[in-house]
Amino acid sequence: MNRLPLTRRTGVALSIAAIAATAGLGLSPLAHADGYPAKPVQLIVPFPPGGAVDIVGRLISKKLGERLGQAVVIENKAGAGTIVGASFVANAPADGYTLLISSGSTFTVNPALNAKLPYDPVKSYEPVGLVARVPLILLAHRDVPVNNLRQLIAAVQRTPDKFSYGSFGNGTTGHFAAELTWSAAGIKLMHVPYRGSAPAMADLMGGQIPLTIDTVAAALPQLKAGKIKAIAVTGATRATQLPDVPTVAESGFPGFSADSWLAVVAPRGLPTEAKAKLHKALAETLADAEIRSKLVASGLEPAYAPGDAVLAQIEDELPRMRAIAQRAQIRAE
Repeated sequence: MNRLPLTRRTGVALSIAAIAATAGLGLSPLAHADGYPAKPVQLIVPFPPGGAVDIVGRLISKKLGERLGQAVVIENKAGAGTIVGASFVANAPADGYTLLISSGSTFTVNPALNAKLPYDPVKSYEPVGLVARVPLILLAHRDVPVNNLRQLIAAVQRTPDKFSYGSFGNGTTGHFAAELTWSAAGIKLMHVPYRGSAPAMADLMGGQIPLTIDTVAAALPQLKAGKIKAIAVTGATRATQLPDVPTVAESGFPGFSADSWLAVVAPRGLPTEAKAKLHKALAETLADAEIRSKLVASGLEPAYAPGDAVLAQIEDELPRMRAIAQRAQIRAE
């Protein structure tokens, strides 16, 4: 009877034991050896293609995939003001293969307007990191006889019924930023909600409304063409693409800040290895000079911060959003 040499018999026995062990865990030997990620990662964008969040998601996905060693695939799941995509990720397996990139709309605006969301902005997610800030800007039709916020406040106080403002939607970050601005200034303007930035911008340029608040990204082409004028940006700092436009804080309201932001999150309960690798890969992606340059060119501000900073942002911003929703009577549509 032929017998295997001892060394070969030992090697075969160890191999069989390893296969049995990994089979019992539901893992292939290859997956066990490779660790996370062993397959492509899905990045959910809860908006239609072409918007700011979609652009940023596609911009960072390639570099993020290079650093993870697996493709990062974008999937748009739009609907219900980000609720469709956000709830999909909240209910996905917490294995690191399903991520969400979204704005403050998901994490602070929706919860301020709806107490019965299918997700919790804190308990449902494991923040991976802040990606960028989205500067918002108060704009005026070029014939409106004001050039700064102080002049606008004085004009509204003189003729309060003359002024209204548009936004890219009821209950959006633009709507909230405007109401925070009017609250700080002690004035009240009628809100005209539009279904998106494009129709609001068209009516501003056409003179149907005197003011709007929109993203810097959306406003840049019209500002450069001289079709509209800038009054103030609502974030804590000036927009890189508009260095001559003051902030609301610089216009007489120190400490004022009301912009939007983008973050990447995973379902709560992310394994330690996946969490560490995702944090490292996102930090390296946002440190890439090409990525930062493209973000600025798109009208955004690179603003990487780790997951803990995202959680702090939500916990700080949510009560303020709830307060302004109640004060301005902003309701979900």
